[in-house]
Amino acid sequence: MQARIDFHTNPVSAQVVKHLAAAGAALAQTTLPPATPELVALRASQINGCAYCVDMHTKDATHAGEGATRLHLVATWREATVFTDAERAALELAEQGTRIADASHGVTDEAWADAAKYYDEDQLAALVSVIALINAFNRLNVLVQQPAGDYQPGQFG
Repeated sequence: MQARIDFHTNPVSAQVVKHLAAAGAALAQTTLPPATPELVALRASQINGCAYCVDMHTKDATHAGEGATRLHLVATWREATVFTDAERAALELAEQGTRIADASHGVTDEAWADAAKYYDEDQLAALVSVIALINAFNRLNVLVQQPAGDYQPGQFG
């Protein structure tokens, strides 16, 4: 399988990806617990069917010390006992923020209030930004059929 467009050599897509990556780098400086953005990115990527991002975030999370059990259970987090209440709130926000076209209500007030119990305003802003950013990356990768499996942790910086 080969991608329809090479994001790194096409001048237009290279500029877009550069700016998205810069946004991601800025989010790495937030006070969100380190596992939270990876779990959120993994769950959104699973929902969106982005194999490249599932591969990337699984490997990055593993490299950062995340356990296999939790990573395997992200897709079924509601029934799993290995996530904190804060992580559950973040995963719910990620699901609702990713599935906004599936329901007319968008993100519910309940999901927002639950997340706000565990995250301060800056952390909520970071969480919302992580969700928006991973959804953008998912769509880019799915549209161009970016192949998965070759990503190495830290490959992009």
